[in-house]
Amino acid sequence: MEHLSPEAKIKQLNLELPPAPKPMGVYKPLLQDKNCVYVSGHGPVTLYNELLRGKVGSEVDKDQGKQAARQTGLAILSTLRSNLGSLNKIKRVIKILGMVNCTPEFGEHPYVINGCSELFVDVFGEDNGVGVRSAVGMASLPENITIEIEAIFELH
Repeated sequence: MEHLSPEAKIKQLNLELPPAPKPMGVYKPLLQDKNCVYVSGHGPVTLYNELLRGKVGSEVDKDQGKQAARQTGLAILSTLRSNLGSLNKIKRVIKILGMVNCTPEFGEHPYVINGCSELFVDVFGEDNGVGVRSAVGMASLPENITIEIEAIFELH
């Protein structure tokens, strides 16, 4: 089977990346240290530079939450591309921390964060697209966004 680069996979999958989000506070969206890139918490930014909002378990169902996590992953890819020049510089996913804005009763955080994890597998492959991960519920997130995800990647 032919191995496609992350940029080629983006094209093959017809993925459209949203605009890279601007920081909403005093922090860097991305920081490179040697061969690792740390990506600050991102929310689900749409192609129209809007944020997906709502609490999973009340305003948003688990499938909408999963879609919001996928959209958050696309926003992370956009930040990586805009800061590094190309996703082909990414060797692998090291870690994802996925935070779900949800009701206290909601317990399917891993299912929701799979929206981002499955996207990264699609783009970086089975071996390099899966890292370690935490998926947790939060009582609230900034501006009532549905999902916030931060990530660490290894560079080639």
